[in-house]
Amino acid sequence: MSARRWTARAALAAALALAAAAAAPRARAQGARVRDLVTHPNDVPRRLVGYGLVTGLPGTGDRSMGNVSGGVHTVRSVLNLLQRFDIAVPADRIRLRNVAAVLVTAEVSAFLRAGNHFDVEVSSVGDATSLRGGVLWMTPLIADVGQAPVATAQGSLLTSDDDSPGAYARNGTSARVPAGGLLEVDVGAPSFAAAGGRNGADTIRLLLRQPSLDRASHIAAAVNAAYGAGSARVEDPGSVRIKPPSQLGDTVAAFLASLDTLAVGGDGDARLVVDVRDGTVATGGALRIGAASVSRAGLTLTIGGSAAPSPAAPASGAGPAAPATGTAPAPSAPASPPAAAGANAGIVRADVGASVQDVAAALHAAGATPRDVAAIFEALVAAGALAAQVVLR
Repeated sequence: MSARRWTARAALAAALALAAAAAAPRARAQGARVRDLVTHPNDVPRRLVGYGLVTGLPGTGDRSMGNVSGGVHTVRSVLNLLQRFDIAVPADRIRLRNVAAVLVTAEVSAFLRAGNHFDVEVSSVGDATSLRGGVLWMTPLIADVGQAPVATAQGSLLTSDDDSPGAYARNGTSARVPAGGLLEVDVGAPSFAAAGGRNGADTIRLLLRQPSLDRASHIAAAVNAAYGAGSARVEDPGSVRIKPPSQLGDTVAAFLASLDTLAVGGDGDARLVVDVRDGTVATGGALRIGAASVSRAGLTLTIGGSAAPSPAAPASGAGPAAPATGTAPAPSAPASPPAAAGANAGIVRADVGASVQDVAAALHAAGATPRDVAAIFEALVAAGALAAQVVLR
């Protein structure tokens, strides 16, 4: 009896494993929907810009000293601000170290309405050493020079989470204010039907966010499967032409809503995202690196092969690299950081087939700066050792 139970349980476990294995590719393929991959014509975002002040800095603002030296524009901006509150202060008495002049930029949807919030980016235009801990004073935002403001921005600044002293000075002159922007004027959004791309031929044109012939073909296949053969065709890697059902009538919005929810199969493009401010490295899959060697700023990354020993990398670490395999390398194989301490010094070794995550971790441990990490991965792509698109942020 127990043997039969064990056999039944084993069969059930095997069936579940096979079902999970069969469902996994479908789950991965159905992770993206049409609306995640395309935009509609006329849905062009608006870019806003403004000039403002960040206050409350702990002595890291512009070195402004009235008319003598430093950021004179910052002093004048503060004087203008105080005059709005009927406060008069002589310019030569101003000593600012807790204020910084900044540019504020944002990108908002064309369909955003008055009262909606959006994120804004803030960057120093003076000689401030850091914006950490500051608060953006209410700043008017315009679409173009000479036009009336359409939005305002204010709020506490969010900078990099990296608290190391080097990153503090390097990364602190730019920040963001989540939901710090407020659209105050309706700027005339395009009609929804026009944004859908409806024209005299009764077709709708979808524009891919990232042009790709493979992805465009999968979008067309998903639409044809849902609405019948001939409902979609690929125009080029950046656009797909949709022919709505004949009974659609004027319900463009309902059709687009249904279209946007369609699941799209296929694998996405291999991308490697590197944040040049804090060194964050993100990838959508297990990207592997082929044989290559990259040297930058006293740091050498060697993938495969052998390298000459150095004080920072003991000779025992050198030697032929293990051949690439389809499985993940052993914990000791992917990448070994230099043994000796010191920024940007030594050799980092990894076997052929090491993952991007392992190499990135080793580079960080070796003291590589975020820009060094970005430059090294770009060099690996250029050398053909890494098949991915590097996106710098």
